[in-house]
Amino acid sequence: MKCLIQRVKRASVTINNKLYSKIEKGILALLGVEKGDNSENAIKLAEKVINLRIFEDENGKMNKSLKDVHGEMLIVSQFTLCGDCKKGTRPSFDKAELPQKANELYEEFVKIVNQSGISTGTGKFGAMMDVELINDGPVTFLLEK
Repeated sequence: MKCLIQRVKRASVTINNKLYSKIEKGILALLGVEKGDNSENAIKLAEKVINLRIFEDENGKMNKSLKDVHGEMLIVSQFTLCGDCKKGTRPSFDKAELPQKANELYEEFVKIVNQSGISTGTGKFGAMMDVELINDGPVTFLLEK
């Protein structure tokens, strides 16, 4: 399981020219589910994102978590994170989980974040989405479980 996170001032998902979801200050999380991933991976990764200290404290140091700053999270399924570009010029998606199981683990990740008390927005699994963001920093990390 891979999660590309970006600290944002705001972010949104638009589907078919209609606003689907948006957040203000927080984290945009792009989530890729790979074959072999399970509930334990979803739990550990969600907890890591929620508690990762990537927000600045009063001294300008990254020392506060999403919970500490009362931030929001926008979670978008992103199977292309599982793409392998090592050989040739066309990505291979052999490592990406099948859609049904990937969606189940994506929904589990969202549920864990919701249950932690974080205000959460989502994309729509499998949909063609326009994702907009204002990256704060920029601050971007790739997490894997």
